[in-house]
Amino acid sequence: MRTTVRRHLGKVVAGAAVAVAATAAMIAITLPGTAGAEGTGGGSAGRVTAGGQDAAQDGAGQDGAGQQGGAAAVAPGVVERAPAEGERGTGRDPLTDDEIARVERIALNRQLLDASRDVDGDRGPQHLGVDLAEPGADEIDDPSAPRRAEVTFYDYEDDTLVTRTVNLDTGKVEATDSGRGVQPPLSRAENTEAAALLIADPLGAGLRADYQDATGKKLTSPEQLQLSSMVYRAVPGAQPAAFDQCGIHRCARLLLKVKNGPWIDTRSLVIDLSTRKVAALTR
Repeated sequence: MRTTVRRHLGKVVAGAAVAVAATAAMIAITLPGTAGAEGTGGGSAGRVTAGGQDAAQDGAGQDGAGQQGGAAAVAPGVVERAPAEGERGTGRDPLTDDEIARVERIALNRQLLDASRDVDGDRGPQHLGVDLAEPGADEIDDPSAPRRAEVTFYDYEDDTLVTRTVNLDTGKVEATDSGRGVQPPLSRAENTEAAALLIADPLGAGLRADYQDATGKKLTSPEQLQLSSMVYRAVPGAQPAAFDQCGIHRCARLLLKVKNGPWIDTRSLVIDLSTRKVAALTR
């Protein structure tokens, strides 16, 4: 019994060795350019490491169709156009451009338009953004639940954040929430206005000088800068009294960069967009 088992194991091991050797031989025959890899010219393995250019050139010379070893050259890739966006999404799909434009028109009624001001002081609130609203607690598993959008505005007339919820199915405003002391991230228009106020202010002299040193040109417009910002809230004892209302007022600290150039540090300066004043933080 023991002898028989050993003989069978011996046959298995020997058979596996033969299979491995046969497979290696098939690979050597099948893969183009592997035979003679250590011969004159450095072999195909070196050419592949170098980016495969030599191998591609060798293959291109085989025939007019650019074939090598009987295989046709790979056709160039084709970039397909993105599918056309529909007017309306379904379920939890992101809002389409048409839906965003529609809910903005619905949310901004005549009363809100006439009674509010934007960051420039013009009539109408400052638009901040549009987001798909979360479904109600009783609608989470309901496939027929209506799609809703939340449109957010900031009213500089009285420093109020206004959020209006619009039902995309009915086209009606279902809820309006407003409150003070809520400060979401600043919009692009607010960043631009904050930069314009800083550039024009006497405290922006250092910014203007640094920009001229970096570019050899005068800084006259926010368009010359790459803008980002942080909302600033008052910290007791850490700022001038003029900024005690930051957090109720809309205040910004700018992070500025010369386009295609260096950063310019203006973090010690705060722009109160509600009062349109600039001041330096105390140390």
